Amino acid sequence: MISPNQFKSGMIIKLDGKLYSIIGYQHVKPGKGPAYYRTKLKSLKDNTISERTFRAVDKIEKVLLDERKLIYLYNHGDMYYFMDQQTFEQLPVNKNKIINLIDYLKEDTEVIGIFSNGKIIDIKMPTFIELLVEYTEPGIRGDTAKSTTTKLAHLETGAKIQVPIFINKGDKIRIDTRSKQYAGKANSSSNK
Repeated sequence: MISPNQFKSGMIIKLDGKLYSIIGYQHVKPGKGPAYYRTKLKSLKDNTISERTFRAVDKIEKVLLDERKLIYLYNHGDMYYFMDQQTFEQLPVNKNKIINLIDYLKEDTEVIGIFSNGKIIDIKMPTFIELLVEYTEPGIRGDTAKSTTTKLAHLETGAKIQVPIFINKGDKIRIDTRSKQYAGKANSSSNK
């Protein structure tokens, strides 16, 4: 059992028999009354986001987890298949469990599988991924990296994001998987 002052983003806790990931938390000290913690929680069962407050004296069950490196292989219908890099076992994950990640998953992407009691409860993407721009309006001569204007780009995984106007079809770009936003051009020396 832990108290709210031990919360960290990404920590998995158990409330009312259900597992939640802490997305964010804030210590609030009102002018009157005791301090409390305002948290944003993501249900690991159905990916819903909820807010909940805790008093400093509350005790919450922290879930012991196992993390393993996995590689994304393919999807078939609503099932996404990952391979455990140690056992080479193929592990199916339902689309609903990773709905916010599927637009950024491509074959051979290395991820971290979060396990509880031998079952995958969550998937963590790398902080940055590199994807190919399949379509975007062509840049205009004179467009530079200093411009703040953006345009829509369609990526190889089906994701659509805003990119600077100097990005063209065929460019490889970096995406921050936390914000789902453009983070720069990919290094040309990278072979991913």
